[in-house]
Amino acid sequence: MRAVIVYETSYGNTGQVAAAIAEGVRRARPDAEVRCLPVAEAGARTAEGADLLVVGGPTHMRGMSTRLSRTLAAKAGAPERGPGLRSWLRALPDGGTGARAAAFDTRAQAAHAGAAADGIATRLARHHWDLAAEPAGFLVEETGGPLREGEAVRAEAWGAALV
Repeated sequence: MRAVIVYETSYGNTGQVAAAIAEGVRRARPDAEVRCLPVAEAGARTAEGADLLVVGGPTHMRGMSTRLSRTLAAKAGAPERGPGLRSWLRALPDGGTGARAAAFDTRAQAAHAGAAADGIATRLARHHWDLAAEPAGFLVEETGGPLREGEAVRAEAWGAALV
């Protein structure tokens, strides 16, 4: 089995969740080849041949990040991370027969916070990837983090359940 996890992160929280998901996949399938990489390092063909593609990003302004929201995050102290998931997902090759995918995000638990995972899942489905699970959201205490207690453990369990 080949699993690929691609993520965008502003403050590092989404990267922590992605690493926990990768660990869950490895724990559930020790024979799996698992790649976990930031979107800035993922080429258009990174997902080719993957049996499972997991894509995640931070929730910015109630949805997926935009160039503007990444610029605002950088002004607020987040390191500049390069291109976002939107452009990467536009170039994503269509999934093949049996190609499964899942979407996740990090978000604050607040009224009207929104969810980037829903937009990611929609884009994955448009590229003919079968969704292996409902989009998942992992909570942060504040915009810059940290992850809420127990969220990394929950992410690892979610990753294991995907396989």
